[in-house]
Amino acid sequence: MLLWNRAAVVGVPGVGKTSLCKAISKELGYHYINFGELMLKIAIERDLAHTLEDMLQLNTELQYRIWKSAALSIQNAENVLIDLHGVDITREGYLISLPFEIIPPEIIIIIETSYDEIFQRRTRDRGKKRVLEDYKTVKEHLSLLKYSMVSISTILGSNLVVLKNDELQTCLEHLKGVLQR
Repeated sequence: MLLWNRAAVVGVPGVGKTSLCKAISKELGYHYINFGELMLKIAIERDLAHTLEDMLQLNTELQYRIWKSAALSIQNAENVLIDLHGVDITREGYLISLPFEIIPPEIIIIIETSYDEIFQRRTRDRGKKRVLEDYKTVKEHLSLLKYSMVSISTILGSNLVVLKNDELQTCLEHLKGVLQR
């Protein structure tokens, strides 16, 4: 039985969110939503972008409209596991990308791992053009993600869990324990 109706799994690119979410959503019966892919689908439908890189080059106002449309499109979805960064790095600085006012999660799960793991995963992922940030930038991004998610969970009264993904199977078991009764 599912414990949460709406769970947000957040983390910086390369921590393994997507691998974890895809595996656990199938096993437990959650409806998996990759928020970035949903945004890209909307951008493509509106002929605003054709790749993730194109979408990230759009001006902030257009990106915001796509982000909001994506959030509104899943606002009434139930039993969802939403995979997203939570905080993104933009040209203008950091941006909270969890649309908590539109789709408030009952639980926020932060996925973390070491910088070395993040670097290796980003390097191995040939399917995406991953930015290889330096240690200082990743550390700052991780810190801002934690601070932001703690603030959001406090505002919403939602639960917050931090999971280490140093080994996929172990993290998967921990995630499973958090998500099911």
